[in-house]
Amino acid sequence: MKEGFEIIESIKIASDFQEIQRVEALVDKVCNSIGVNEDFYGNVLIAVTEAVNNAIEHGNQKRLDLSVEVGVGNSAEEFCFAIKDFGNGFDFDNLPDPTAPENILKENGRGIFLMRSLADEVVFDDNGREVTIYFVK
Repeated sequence: MKEGFEIIESIKIASDFQEIQRVEALVDKVCNSIGVNEDFYGNVLIAVTEAVNNAIEHGNQKRLDLSVEVGVGNSAEEFCFAIKDFGNGFDFDNLPDPTAPENILKENGRGIFLMRSLADEVVFDDNGREVTIYFVK
């Protein structure tokens, strides 16, 4: 998380897709308390839940003994969600382009593209084990 952000919320969930509802509740709470515009709320919800889904499935390989941590940061101009898994990480600089003709019909591989499209900034740290998604207020 960038300097100047205050952590205002955090949760730890099991690597289980049933836990996504807790993340959705966190997004609701944060967006309501910060006053996120209703039209923009969907972008936040989709980007954050996509990151958590990726952490569960690809990061932690759905291992129930591993958790996913979600932290929320707030500053005067931005807010962010930091999602951390405990898997092996990945090479986030060399991802296939989901809009390339050879990938366009694939059922997966669009999550990070989607997050980058919906958020103002997406930053990967810790060898891809942590992603921070930033939104301008």
